[in-house]
Amino acid sequence: MIRLRRNTLTVVPARAGTTEIEKGGPGRGLLYLLFFLLLVLGASPAYAVRPDEMLADPVLEARAREVSRELRCLVCRNQSIDDSDADLAHDLRVLVRERLKSGDSNEQTIGFVRARYGDFVLLRPPFAIGTALLWGGPLLVLLLGAVAVVRLYRRRDVPVPPLSAEERQRLSAVLEEEGSR
Repeated sequence: MIRLRRNTLTVVPARAGTTEIEKGGPGRGLLYLLFFLLLVLGASPAYAVRPDEMLADPVLEARAREVSRELRCLVCRNQSIDDSDADLAHDLRVLVRERLKSGDSNEQTIGFVRARYGDFVLLRPPFAIGTALLWGGPLLVLLLGAVAVVRLYRRRDVPVPPLSAEERQRLSAVLEEEGSR
């Protein structure tokens, strides 16, 4: 059993036949916290760059990683080629490193890949006619939601006219009929 006393962690043997969970001591919360921390730390991003791809020059390798984070894996969709372990992503990482070794700048390398695969290969595509809905979509959804909320509240403000004498009589007859069943 684990106990937390005055900010110190103590391991104490449990009594025979009981478990810490059954007792519900303070160590139970600590175990949950440790489990949660392990889950969160275990969910950190894993980079898929293979050791055989890496460049010997650390400056060039850092540039290659920077460019790779800007390019989308065409197989995995919303993942950069730096994070993806798909074969196409591997090929693109090798291509990026070859272009950088040959003296291309980061922009030239991205431009080369973009010329081959189009704007879709960019994780942050430029604003253009073809990408206007992509950039304006979230704003459009917010505006439509605001309009829907305003219309909903306006409908609630419409006063309901009182029942006429004839309507009250018909309502009473229906309620009496329902009550007699």
